[in-house]
Amino acid sequence: MKAGVIAVQGDVAEHAAAVRNAAAAHDESAAVVEVRDAGVVPDCDVLLIPGGESTTISRLIHREGIAAEIEAHVAAGKPVLATCAGLIVCSNDAKDERVEALGLVDVSVDRNAFGRQKDSFEAEIPVAGLDDPFHAVFIRAPLIDDIGGGVETLATVGGRAVAVRDGPVVATAFHPELTDDPRIHDLAFFPEREVVA
Repeated sequence: MKAGVIAVQGDVAEHAAAVRNAAAAHDESAAVVEVRDAGVVPDCDVLLIPGGESTTISRLIHREGIAAEIEAHVAAGKPVLATCAGLIVCSNDAKDERVEALGLVDVSVDRNAFGRQKDSFEAEIPVAGLDDPFHAVFIRAPLIDDIGGGVETLATVGGRAVAVRDGPVVATAFHPELTDDPRIHDLAFFPEREVVA
């Protein structure tokens, strides 16, 4: 499996490790490539869009011609995992004119809804498709609202959605790559496969 990590900004190494771990749980290997230029995404089986600064990520993927390739990847039904700022970039409405959202996830997003860096927190949250709660790390996290009819809510905090699935895209307000638990990556990329014991 060839996994592309959008590497213009964000937790690139952490996502690379997590997708390798998720693949290994299925007795597969993942070749991870960092995507900074156009021409790489079309060869990828799965994509990861990490956290970081959504305005910067949005500007750079459009400037480098990567945005259209991400859209084509999703249109072809190939999986994407978008976390934190990645969720904002993939939304229909980032509620910020500086972010040219890709419209891949039929939600609107409140950026930094949980507050500033000092308001970051961690929580054990139930996630649809996982047997046990997931230890979620929220850092300047957005909240998901105005969810479209075809979007599946995977997890909530305080009654508000923090993880969703829209077709081949799984998007989270938290940072699953900052834990040693690859189950969110597994959910995104191997949703119907049993983990190899």
